[in-house]
Formats: sequence, structure tokens, C-alpha cells
Amino acid sequence: MDYQIEVLLEKHDDFTSFLNTKLRVYNDEHSPYHKASREKGYIRPLNLIVTDTQQQWIGGITAEVYWGWVEINKFWFSQEYRGKGIGGQLLAKAEDTAKQMGATKALLTTYDFQARTFYEARGYQVVGEIKDYPPGSSYYTMVKSLV
Repeated sequence: MDYQIEVLLEKHDDFTSFLNTKLRVYNDEHSPYHKASREKGYIRPLNLIVTDTQQQWIGGITAEVYWGWVEINKFWFSQEYRGKGIGGQLLAKAEDTAKQMGATKALLTTYDFQARTFYEARGYQVVGEIKDYPPGSSYYTMVKSLV
């Protein structure tokens, strides 16, 4: 045999960097979208920050716009501000801003104990589900057309 398999049970930053580089090269060769996304400024951040009257952060959204999509990465609110309609307003503002930035679709993930029904009420549809992740729960990928 002209190779060997080594099993490591700890983090290995050099090896992770090696794999990331090889995957980037492969994706760039096979997808012009992946290659374009490596250009500075191609992936554009979108952050919506909500503050209270004392200028303390109480919630918000982090997202990125690329490939005609907005990917919502984080969305959270302090408990005392939930159920007041702020989240729906914030999500609509994120979608409207993303549309102005060229997005025609939105993508996010959530767990069933988080906000699936919140997103469904605002037009998002489940396109993928991983059951029992974590055990006893489900993890959803959801999308929405913004046109």
C-alpha cells in the first residue's frame, strides 16, 4: 500500500487549512459563482442592530448577500422584547435591504425549538430537514422568494 491513514482526535489547523485550500481550488474550477465570490467585496455583509433607549443592544440580524441571495446567519432578541412585532419588522427590513442589494431569494436555518413557525408565517418554506439533530429535535433549511 502506498498510503497510510492517520486518525487524530484533536484539532489540526494546518490540515484544515490544506483541505480548505484544495476545496476552494476545486470549487473555483467547477463553479464560476464560487470563483467570483472570492473577489473582495463580492460577499456583502448586512447587519441590523436594535438598541434600547440606553443604547444597549437588544437584538438584531447578521446576514450576507451574494449569488442573488441573502443568507440570514444570526437572528436574536432579548426575551423582554419578543412578541411585540419587532422581529417581523426587522426581518422585513432585512429582506427589503437585501432586495435593494440585488437579492431575489432568502436562505436561513433554524431548529424546531427556535423560530420555524415565525419564519413560515412570513413566507419561508422548509426545503430541508435533518431529524434528531440534536437528539429529539429537527434542524431546518428554509427559503423564501423575495420577488
